[in-house]
Amino acid sequence: MSKRVAVMDLGTNTFHLLIAEGDIHNYREIVHITEAVKLGEGGINKGYIIPEAFRRGVDTMKHFHQLIEDNNASAVRAIATSALRSASNGHDFIREVEAQTGIVIEIIAGEQEAGFIYEGVKLSGILDDKNSLIMDIGGGSVEFILCNAHQIHWKQSFEIGAARLLDQFHRTDPIPQASIEALNLYLEDNLNDLFIATANAEIDRLIGSSGAFETFAGLIETEKGEVFDLKKIQYYHFNEQELLTLSNKIILSNHHERAANPGIIAVRVDMIVAASLVTRFIMHTLGIHNISMCTNSLKEGVLAGMLA
Repeated sequence: MSKRVAVMDLGTNTFHLLIAEGDIHNYREIVHITEAVKLGEGGINKGYIIPEAFRRGVDTMKHFHQLIEDNNASAVRAIATSALRSASNGHDFIREVEAQTGIVIEIIAGEQEAGFIYEGVKLSGILDDKNSLIMDIGGGSVEFILCNAHQIHWKQSFEIGAARLLDQFHRTDPIPQASIEALNLYLEDNLNDLFIATANAEIDRLIGSSGAFETFAGLIETEKGEVFDLKKIQYYHFNEQELLTLSNKIILSNHHERAANPGIIAVRVDMIVAASLVTRFIMHTLGIHNISMCTNSLKEGVLAGMLA
């Protein structure tokens, strides 16, 4: 009988639940849902989960617990990242979830998070012998992994996620040019370790891990009149100019325009601006012209270990 396992990725903006069974290279998804919990809303840069977000998080975990019970998962892992890592009441949240559901949440360090993201992206088959730079833009943190299909050369997590940047720089909509310049300077100051690590590396491709990159791909293909179904692909290769044109359009847009676009899910309506700015900054600063998206991320990396 094949093993059935459940993985939860508890991020700053969204909580994900993946229940799957089978072999790691041929598994079947039983449940795959994403809930817009917005755990970092109102308190991400203050290091505190506000009561409304706390309640949303606990309610979502109760819902996940019911789905896990209903689907008879034999092993369960709940992985928490930046928001719970940095929140002063993060452990209160963990205790409350365990009391109400029995689920024990693991808070992982940024280095572990980057390692799981690598394993998830590797599983998709997108990596080859050439060097790629994986970038995972979360709400609380951004992970960078310099790697190829065989090994990780360097990895690091930076607390510069889209929710943090939104709170700090995107207070007027559309985002003013002065705020964009301030955000770019902030990235220059905070990503020095990335610049050192990549200084002498030949990087063939930037790979955006799920999240905003899925939205970018969907918007580009929909605008062309193509049918785009994320469930049917594991990766997507961008045309550089199409991606830059789209990101510039997003950066210049206002909240109402983004909210009216059916291709942008509610939780990303504002975060997508910061994600676009980070993406554009990395492309330009590191001079990378080949850009791809991979639908796999942290949860698939955790799943790989559980099904192995």
